[in-house]
Amino acid sequence: MEPIHARYPWREESRQAVGEAGVDLSAVVAEDDAVVSRGVERVVWALEDGTVGDPHDVDRIELLSYPVARVLVSLVDEHVLTRKYAQAEATAARERFTADFADTTEFKSASTPRLTLPELLSEFDLSGPVRAVDGAVGDGSAVVSDGQSREFRVEVGTYLDLASDRRGDEWRLVNRALSDGEVLIDGEELVALLRQAVRHRVDDGLPLSVPDAIADELAAEAEELRERLSELDLTRDIDTVVPELFPPCMKHLLDRVQQGEHLEHHSRFAIASFLTSIGMTTDEIVDIFQVNPGFGEEATRYQVDHIRGATSPTDYSPPACATMQSYGDCIGKDDICTEEINESHPLNYYEHRLDEEDEDDLTDWREGCEDGDAEGAEAEDAEAENEDAETEDAEAGDAEA
Repeated sequence: MEPIHARYPWREESRQAVGEAGVDLSAVVAEDDAVVSRGVERVVWALEDGTVGDPHDVDRIELLSYPVARVLVSLVDEHVLTRKYAQAEATAARERFTADFADTTEFKSASTPRLTLPELLSEFDLSGPVRAVDGAVGDGSAVVSDGQSREFRVEVGTYLDLASDRRGDEWRLVNRALSDGEVLIDGEELVALLRQAVRHRVDDGLPLSVPDAIADELAAEAEELRERLSELDLTRDIDTVVPELFPPCMKHLLDRVQQGEHLEHHSRFAIASFLTSIGMTTDEIVDIFQVNPGFGEEATRYQVDHIRGATSPTDYSPPACATMQSYGDCIGKDDICTEEINESHPLNYYEHRLDEEDEDDLTDWREGCEDGDAEGAEAEDAEAENEDAETEDAEAGDAEA
């Protein structure tokens, strides 16, 4: 086992190194507390901080903690934890391989081997589908050259696969430069796609089928993780409004509200409680409902304040998926509803979509509204100035006459 195996435990080469060393995972979890402890640490950090923590000083412990962590995630078997863990491993990998790419001259003389860009592309069978516009991919310096992000071409099929869960109009194929079946991207975008490739690799196969002997040895650690997960009020931390990531049912209800359609009481409650749960204020929700037939600001404000617990002893959560179905509000069910959250709750859907995105790429809908309000105010000011100028010109003309 070499240091690079511990640095990138999800690589096929690392898996082979573990196999060649004749490691028995059952014996490891039964006898090596340090490996189990680091495995638990990887998962805890992923859940609470979005990273996998600092690597252990001993390469063997660091490398073997990766399969132990995957087993623990599988034993807990909660989609929220699985997603967060895969994302955390991918984030750690991105930080490491971008550091490896940063100064290839120094790394070539270092005793510790580093991962090069060609090796990373080869890991995911991307050596053919990805090529540098200005020549061969070369070593890690191909991502950035002379301080400038270089350009690459990616076969369209590969691009669609890796960018499928990337948010933002800039990732849509219709907005990309496409030529001869290839999509033009820059170095930073290549790094983002490679991070996605790592996330897919880590997520692949989870949850694992865990032998009883290993499950029994890790039962206490798995229970500890379940308790940590239950203590985290994940949905209550949501304070980002991105309508395109809403579950289909809430998108449908929001569209109906904005189109001025009349909503039954249960439908109004569902969308209003969902919006309060993701951080929208009463004023913001009242503004949305203004276009509705029979809108009454005082009544709407009272209802929203009641739902959020401002004028009642209860802070109401949105209805669960089963309730939405019983009232006929479950519209447009998709694969995430059925496969990822198992038709549990609209907030779980929304959290899932947010977790899939890069936080830096998210634009809160309310920021757009504020920008729009500012632009509207500027337009009104400009119009008023024009009217004042026209009045002054008219008065001046009258005076001359």
